[in-house]
Amino acid sequence: MSLAQLHYTAPTAGDGGSAGRFTAADTAIAGPVRAEAGPLLAYEAPAGTPGRLSDGELRALPVAFGFSALSDGSHLLSRTVALGAAGFHAHAVHIPAEAALPGRLLPVAAWGAAGWLSAPPGRALPDPLTALALSGAPGGFSREWLGDFAVSRGPWLAAVLGDIRRTSEDPSAPQVVLVERHSADVARWIALAVAVLPREYAERLTFTTYTRRPGSAAHRVVGVLPQDAPDVRDPRFRVHVGGGPRPAGQTGDPWAATAARVWRHRAPELFREAAELPGEPFAAGPLAVTALGAGIALGSEERAAAADWAAVRPYALDEKRTQQLTDALTVPGEDRTSAECAAALRLLTALDGRAPASVTAPLAALLVTEAVRGGDATLEPPARSAFAGAAGEHTVGTLVAELGEDLLAELTAGATGGVARTVQLLRIARLLGLDRTDVLPGVVRRLAGALLADPEAGACPALPDLLDEQFDVRTALLGELDRLTPDDPAGAERLLSRVALPFTGTQALPHLRMCAAAPGAKARGADRVAVLHTVLRAAGMSPFTEPLVLRTAVGLVWGEDTPTAAEGLALLAETTSDAHRTAGTWRRLVDAALAAPADDEDGPALAHDVLRGFPQELGARVRACLLLLDFAREVRSGTAEPGWAERVRALRERAEPVEPSVRDHAYDAVARRLLAPDRPEAELFACAHSGDGELFAAYGRAARREEVSALLRTDPGYTADCFAVWTSHPHAGADWTRTRTALLDEVLRPAVRALSPQEVAAVEACVESGGTSRTLDAFRAWNRPARSLGGLGRRIAGRVRRG
Repeated sequence: MSLAQLHYTAPTAGDGGSAGRFTAADTAIAGPVRAEAGPLLAYEAPAGTPGRLSDGELRALPVAFGFSALSDGSHLLSRTVALGAAGFHAHAVHIPAEAALPGRLLPVAAWGAAGWLSAPPGRALPDPLTALALSGAPGGFSREWLGDFAVSRGPWLAAVLGDIRRTSEDPSAPQVVLVERHSADVARWIALAVAVLPREYAERLTFTTYTRRPGSAAHRVVGVLPQDAPDVRDPRFRVHVGGGPRPAGQTGDPWAATAARVWRHRAPELFREAAELPGEPFAAGPLAVTALGAGIALGSEERAAAADWAAVRPYALDEKRTQQLTDALTVPGEDRTSAECAAALRLLTALDGRAPASVTAPLAALLVTEAVRGGDATLEPPARSAFAGAAGEHTVGTLVAELGEDLLAELTAGATGGVARTVQLLRIARLLGLDRTDVLPGVVRRLAGALLADPEAGACPALPDLLDEQFDVRTALLGELDRLTPDDPAGAERLLSRVALPFTGTQALPHLRMCAAAPGAKARGADRVAVLHTVLRAAGMSPFTEPLVLRTAVGLVWGEDTPTAAEGLALLAETTSDAHRTAGTWRRLVDAALAAPADDEDGPALAHDVLRGFPQELGARVRACLLLLDFAREVRSGTAEPGWAERVRALRERAEPVEPSVRDHAYDAVARRLLAPDRPEAELFACAHSGDGELFAAYGRAARREEVSALLRTDPGYTADCFAVWTSHPHAGADWTRTRTALLDEVLRPAVRALSPQEVAAVEACVESGGTSRTLDAFRAWNRPARSLGGLGRRIAGRVRRG
């Protein structure tokens, strides 16, 4: 193939080539191509370059060697040099679209070609070039020179290669700027890069070894002198200063890091060898596998890439190269990461059954050692088959000697990594055949407690594998969880919602089965007693034979809530008091009774049953509270012994600090009973003279109920009786006087005023029949609208006393 030539010259030094012209051009090159090529071939000497230069100074000026892409898909390979006061001269060859250099040379390989001219040719129509004679190895640089350069630029090599990779893959990636004092060093950088890039990317990489204005250059990689370097913070560029500050941290690009190590080991032939392996462009795996096989030490991320690549393609390597890879992966080291260990496990899984134990056993031993000593609880142990054969058994014996004591000691003390670590160590202990008889009970106890305390930890992916692999651990753990569940049923329910524990075999596991059934039962209905029945049926055991299922069921259904009094009565009816006593659920019944609102008659009924069922369990204060409730039940039912006011006051004092609802139950019961038409007169007298302000307040509240108002409107005898009571006992004390006076004014007067004259007459008849004519006079005087209640009340009281 022949290449059309261009010669572009600026006869005088100027402003970057604005005065340049073509001094020779192949007629095959179209005019638009020439017009586009002119600016690309222009040259601007470094700032401060003098007008007159010696030959040595002239040769020291940078060379702009470039490979440029044109809009029609063709390319321009050029070399531009300074001519001192005469400006510059550019010699270029035009490479049509879809064409390549003769011999498919990479563009940078023409750096040292002998055919480049530094002055205009004698002919205006130069002959096409059919070959580029090179002065040395790729790029015009020998392998030794490139190796030396790679070593000298070692700290920056991976970062540069990584950025050139990104700009090759993505046209929108930042432009790579290489800051060097000599343009030849920029060419060496490009030679290093294209030796690593996949061929299709290396052939398309555009570059120039020198420019004054990187932001205006159309190349993906540009070289600049230090004085022309852009700001490293400019997002348009990725700036690398050769010999400048060393980059901090890792590149995060295992392909670039591996390529850099290969170059520093002066082994570029490995790039061609790696290219023959299957894989995507820029995949780190093939290159890392090749480097490890050649004995080049790599970092953990690069080793992980090699292991992952080989795990996906175990057929791609022969036995020798597989052995080399596993030998390299198992070399002792301190920098091994969890990602590398996970990749090694994937490789081992792929090789298990395909490769001999001499290959798999060392890899499996590495994973076991890393799991025990590295502390990565997510690393799964290898399969036992990796230790097949005599070689494998020998490896297991070595591992037991090295790790067995430490492993069992950590299990005995309690694995600090929580559930995941404990599960991991148990699986490794079984893999190595360690005797766990002595440590297993303690391990299972701690493991069960941890699972209930933190159900999220139960989502450890390896837990189901452990239970599937080890029958003894599964049996012991499920039994311990079932034993602990009555004390934390909510934790067990949460655990089962995250982990499907295997309820198989002959174990009853009533508590765990209840926890498994609870969510569905709750979702189907809001009646908590019905849910209780469903959950108890799931246990497969009666509370009579296993009372603790009652504790679990109550905990699942009510959690931290207190049952209502009606639910408490139903709970007590479910089974005997003995079962509640054993299960400890009798405390829930006490709470239900004490928390019952004052208008809930089930509260006193439940208190009565609790007092009868748990006489020995109740403390003095709680007993007094329950007795107050039971007393309220007796008062309402009419079975209370005489002396209500005294009894309610005595029980309240013993129950302090008494729950407001309990106090209200007792006082409201007495007050309502004292307002009943058939009240005991002696109890009313005792109440009025008790001096108990809370009892008077309850009496006042009860008198304002609608039931009392209805009787006052419809029963003349009841109205007359209330008048007699609320105008009597004037010496009972100030509290009683305030209460009865308020009732006369606020309850009785509105009711009487609302009566018709005939109804008032009926009330008067009842007042007279129940008292004397003086009592009737007092009532009539009280009922006169114009009279003041204060003075009238005193006169009424005097008349009643005289009567």
